[in-house]
Amino acid sequence: MKDKTRVIAALLIGAAAGAALGLLLAPEKGEKTRDDIAGYINDLVDAAKEKAQTASSGIKDYGSDVYDKARSRFAGVADKVSDYKDTAVETAKAKANDLKDKAQTKFEEAKSNAKNGANDLNHSVQNS
Repeated sequence: MKDKTRVIAALLIGAAAGAALGLLLAPEKGEKTRDDIAGYINDLVDAAKEKAQTASSGIKDYGSDVYDKARSRFAGVADKVSDYKDTAVETAKAKANDLKDKAQTKFEEAKSNAKNGANDLNHSVQNS
């Protein structure tokens, strides 16, 4: 960006120097010289405007490209995070179900042992 600014500044300085030399060395009448200088300066201004518009367009395109790349990368990261979240949720559910099944099995075993112990105690009391 600084290089383009320097080019535009050099262009304007050159235009001013050219206009000054033109006034000093011109063999023509003043009105004709002024018209020529005005035309030359208008051409320089138009060229500077065109350069500025081109630079502005380039900056805008570059900004759009950077935005699109960042958006694309963010979308990819968001998809990966979503996938990791889904995997983590499924793993947690599976582990919770496994723990629930183990707890149910232990409960059934304890219930059976308690029932068998009660039956054994009942038989012992009845046989005594």
